[in-house]
Amino acid sequence: MSKSNTNPLLQHKPRIPPGVIVVVVLVLALAAGVGVQYYRGHSKVEVSSNGRPEPAVITGPGTAGQGVKVGQSGAKVNIDLYLDFRCPHCAEFEEDTGATIDKLVQDGTATLTYWPLQFVNKDASPRTANAFAAAAANGKALSFVSELYGDFSKSWTTDQLIELGNQLGIGDAKFQDAVRNGTHASWLESVGKAADERGVTGTPTVFVNGQQLPGDQLNAEGVQQAVDAIAS
Repeated sequence: MSKSNTNPLLQHKPRIPPGVIVVVVLVLALAAGVGVQYYRGHSKVEVSSNGRPEPAVITGPGTAGQGVKVGQSGAKVNIDLYLDFRCPHCAEFEEDTGATIDKLVQDGTATLTYWPLQFVNKDASPRTANAFAAAAANGKALSFVSELYGDFSKSWTTDQLIELGNQLGIGDAKFQDAVRNGTHASWLESVGKAADERGVTGTPTVFVNGQQLPGDQLNAEGVQQAVDAIAS
């Protein structure tokens, strides 16, 4: 009986067509993306700002063409902050300058006016801006901003925003209705129009007593120096 001299290592093995490999990779990537999106929309809300000093709301949401101003009346300096809650650069700005601006507001050196815009994400930007307005109407502007940016990876769904309100002590039926029903939509449109008229084309944009800070000064040092030049 003869033996085959064929090297088994050289024997033909069935090949997986490249198209099948591509499809498998795409399916795995899609599954991973779905998993990440699910987590972003269902992850637990955990606040870190409870007990943080909350400045008084001088001008609340609802006045057409005016932002939400917080701080102490009579401050010599006002900081106008144009922001979008789904803007990653705004999240970076908050991380870098938040403590500096908070101190300026708390010690009465400056007031802070939030101008929430809604163009980065057609669904999430209006939703988060409206929830911010509802929180500001309940005296929680600063804490709400801090939490939205503090966990930027969240989708901040309607349910997550309501839970955030609950944890900040403002989760009553009126707040929930405002978040669910877009109560502040017309005011937000007026804020957007006022921003357009001022020439604001992106976020974050910062004015200190009417003077716009250049891009290279959009940091803690730049804000502090601009305020000091007026307050000193």
